[in-house]
Amino acid sequence: MATVNQLPDALLVKNYIAGDEQALAILIERHQSKIYGFIYSKVQDRDITDDVFQDTFIKVIKTLKSNSYNEEGKFLPWVMRIAHNLIVDHFRKNKKMPMQRETEEYSVFSYMSDTSMNIEGRIITEQVEADLLRILDELPADQKEVLVMRMYQDLSFKEIADITGVSINTALGRMRYAILNLRKVIEKNQIILSS
Repeated sequence: MATVNQLPDALLVKNYIAGDEQALAILIERHQSKIYGFIYSKVQDRDITDDVFQDTFIKVIKTLKSNSYNEEGKFLPWVMRIAHNLIVDHFRKNKKMPMQRETEEYSVFSYMSDTSMNIEGRIITEQVEADLLRILDELPADQKEVLVMRMYQDLSFKEIADITGVSINTALGRMRYAILNLRKVIEKNQIILSS
C-alpha cells in the first residue's frame, strides 16, 4: 500500500478537490524546489520570487477550488505555466523583460513579437504625413514656423519667442491661429488624419 507521500500528483489533486487539504501541502512540498528555482532563475530576486511563488499557488488553489482544472496528469507543467505567466505579468508591470534561456518547455519565440508596422500601416502613416505637410503649406509662414518649432522640434514657447525675435504672447498667438487655420483647412477639404 502506497503512503500518502507516494501518491501520484493526479490523485493528490483529486483528493485536494475532494477536501483533503493535506494533499495540496504534499504537492507543494514535492514540487516547491523546482517551481521556486524556476521562478528565481527568471527574476533573480528573492522577494519577487517569494511573491510570484505565493501568487502561483493562490492561483492554483483558486483554480482547483473552482473545479476548472482540466486533469491531464500534468500538474507540474501546469503550475510552471502559471508561474511563467505571473513572471511575464510582473515584468510587463515593471516594463522590463528577463533574459530568457531556451529550454524544452519555453522557447525564446514565445517572448518575441513583431511590433514593426505592416505595409498597410506604413502606407496609411505616409499618407497622413503627406496630407499634414500639404496642409501646413497652406498656413502663413509665421504660423507654420511656430507650429513646426513647437510640434516637430519640441521647443518651448520661450525658446520659439527667442529664436523668432517676438514676445511669448505673439508666439502663443501664432500657434493659436495656426491651429484654428489648420482646422478650417481640414474641415474644408474633409481630410481625415488618422492612422
